[in-house]
Amino acid sequence: MRSSKSRSRNKNRNNRPTGGNIINRVFDSSGPDGKVRGTPQQIIEKYNQLHRDAVLSGDRVDAENFAQHAEHYTRMLAEAQREVDAKREEQEEQNRQRQAERDRERQERLNAQEEAGNDPAVMDQPETANEGDSGLVETPEAKPKRPRQPRKPRKAPDEGPKNDNAPEAAE
Repeated sequence: MRSSKSRSRNKNRNNRPTGGNIINRVFDSSGPDGKVRGTPQQIIEKYNQLHRDAVLSGDRVDAENFAQHAEHYTRMLAEAQREVDAKREEQEEQNRQRQAERDRERQERLNAQEEAGNDPAVMDQPETANEGDSGLVETPEAKPKRPRQPRKPRKAPDEGPKNDNAPEAAE
């Protein structure tokens, strides 16, 4: 049986926020009018709507409170967006560097091939294949085809056999 001490440690470890993508994460906001649940953008819109309603009803204290809640989530969203943009820029920069390195390597290969192509002493000579052992399996498609002999013409059905020795039918 486990001790209660180890269970409580596991509970604390499992309840930590992962700090993942805040932009799409769902939050529970406990505001003055009860809980508001949703992504930061949805919470901002809800608090802005509550702020407008409070202003129209003439409740300045609630209006200010809702405006502050909306501002808090606006700042959270802006910070998260800056982090996402920074990561994207960093990733794009790494991709540009990798692409530049690939381009340099490709250009070096092309230059080396050009130089080798201009020097006849370095040019590769074609190898002759041994007729007996090419290492390939012979397939029926690869065999040369024999020329076909022309067909004999068919006899017309009304001609029938032309044999004079055959007995004729009796009438």
